[in-house]
Amino acid sequence: MSIPQLAEAFRAACMAELTSLKPGNVHIFADGHGMVVQEFIRSADAVAGVIAQPGLSVGQRILASVEATWSVVDCNTNLGIVLLSAPLIHAALSDVKGSLRQQLQQVLAQLNVRDAELAFKAIVRASPGGLGEAGEHDVREAPSITLLEAMQASAGRDRIAWQYAHGFEDVFGVGLDAYTQAMGVWQNAAWATTALYLTLLSRFPDSHIQRKYGQLQAEDVSRQAGVHLNALLSHENPKLYQRALLRFDIELKERELNPGTSADLTVATLLAYALSRRDAL
Repeated sequence: MSIPQLAEAFRAACMAELTSLKPGNVHIFADGHGMVVQEFIRSADAVAGVIAQPGLSVGQRILASVEATWSVVDCNTNLGIVLLSAPLIHAALSDVKGSLRQQLQQVLAQLNVRDAELAFKAIVRASPGGLGEAGEHDVREAPSITLLEAMQASAGRDRIAWQYAHGFEDVFGVGLDAYTQAMGVWQNAAWATTALYLTLLSRFPDSHIQRKYGQLQAEDVSRQAGVHLNALLSHENPKLYQRALLRFDIELKERELNPGTSADLTVATLLAYALSRRDAL
């Protein structure tokens, strides 16, 4: 894929996620958590302009993307998306032979201390909800380890860090499987994305909710997501279940529960899906 195609693949993944019903998160059916859809669209446009630039390191892609975001909005709309997408874009630009997943493994293995330093700056700049102080490798301090090592140290409490530590297993495993299966049944990308989101949320307690409200609350939301997922998948026409999902959306937002990590993983899965098909373009 060319540089413009990579940039458009990123933007398209962001837009596909925004235009799908994702209970508890921001989407075209309903804003939420003090944020509106237009802020996410502006953020996607801004990041698409820098994340696929040639000659950048992964850390540079992350920091440039966060800075571009904050040049157009004044809130954290996409830190998780950027942290997940930068290595995927970098892998797609790689000259290493093999699949996207194999290229990604090489990218992760080559992350260095400078990548960690730039990523830490980006995280502090974005100031995500629930960001506390860590006992070691605090993002407010200069790192002495690589970005991969920093993510490995955080993997137990953050599902985005877990992806780095485990080769994006959720994305290439559960995520891609859920999306392709739903596409096979409905031939509808928007509803397949909703199924993908609910699958991720039901399988992995959302670490954004966990950081802010605790493990039990995150597990309860996952359980509810599983119930809704099963009900959605039982419908030949998923639109017939839309009203129930919108009620679930309202319930979560009234309780200020935002499955932001699940939404970030949704974008990463959609991007991986597009990039994995790049040879056919």
